[in-house]
Amino acid sequence: MDVVVIGAGQAGLSAAFHLRRAGLDPDRDFVVLDHAPRPGGAWQFRWPSLTYGKVHGMYALPGMELTGADPARPSSEVIGAYFDSYERTFDLRIHRPVDVTAVREGDGGRLLVETSGGTYSTRALINATGTWDRPFWPRYPGQETFRGLQLHTAGYPGPAEFAGKRVLVVGGGASGTQHLMEIADVAAETFWVTRREPVFREGPFGEAEGRAAVALVEERVRRGLPPQSVVSVTGLPLNDAIRSARARGILDRLPMFDRITPTGVAWDDGRTVDVDVILWATGFRPAIDHLTPLRLREPGGGIRVEGTRAVRDERVHLVGYGPSASTIGANRAGRAAVSDIRRLLGGPHTQGTADTTSAADTAGTASLAGTAGTLDAAGTP
Repeated sequence: MDVVVIGAGQAGLSAAFHLRRAGLDPDRDFVVLDHAPRPGGAWQFRWPSLTYGKVHGMYALPGMELTGADPARPSSEVIGAYFDSYERTFDLRIHRPVDVTAVREGDGGRLLVETSGGTYSTRALINATGTWDRPFWPRYPGQETFRGLQLHTAGYPGPAEFAGKRVLVVGGGASGTQHLMEIADVAAETFWVTRREPVFREGPFGEAEGRAAVALVEERVRRGLPPQSVVSVTGLPLNDAIRSARARGILDRLPMFDRITPTGVAWDDGRTVDVDVILWATGFRPAIDHLTPLRLREPGGGIRVEGTRAVRDERVHLVGYGPSASTIGANRAGRAAVSDIRRLLGGPHTQGTADTTSAADTAGTASLAGTAGTLDAAGTP
């Protein structure tokens, strides 16, 4: 292949769209590999109570708007159906389920992409694997002694499972606040713990604010540091639901505990809280371990990227990573990566139109926080 795309979420589909527009053939020139069982990227794994109306914003894929969606329908169904229709409309021919295990140096300047479906030899790679497969579980003393249930946002089943229970939610992001507001209506008691004092953002979040937030994320990536969460950059939006929850005491935050006990958590000042469930709404990390053989990481732990190109290897592009990890950013990154790769490949495909911004690249609902407040839009938040 000329190009292998790993991941078929927003960023991967955007890249595939622009590869087709550039004149590359999905049977001969490029392939899109996705480990998920069906279309929908990370959205297909969202909990049922996250309806489309609760999503902070969904920026349309290039060339095709998402219209007429029922706000009461689960976002996993709405966006899964939209992605499915998109793949068929543009004949993207996604290969799934395929697990990518490693990307290595090959012969003749090519990369070898090792997968559960065989090995691909490629001239360029677009990595759009997102973060959903790497939930971040903090480690605290005594964690293994807890006799209740511990689970992560990635496995959140919806509020009904917590009826009558005492629930501790850990994490200061939008997912944590959404979990709390749902669970509080059915649980016996809820508690909220964060490492830092939450910052609630008043007023609109417009284009200027979005650019400023993206610039801060981009600066970290340029320095080779791991991307930060969206909330660390933007703060939490202070909407009517948040105001109501604060007035009810649901969002009365406690500082981070010091250890976990068999029955709950404890602080060094002697305070304790007994709970039945600890829900870790502590975010995700980029799913890029398969790139380890290429030695792309910097001493700071991240992959240094200029635009979408990995600084240590011009054949590798990361989309939906760092500053492009949003639904609008993923679209733009897919287009930019293909434009750069066309120059790398040269040859007959350079007459394509991948640099041209489509109507859907400039329309739709822009959102820095792609879904439930997570800074992700790629292969699989």
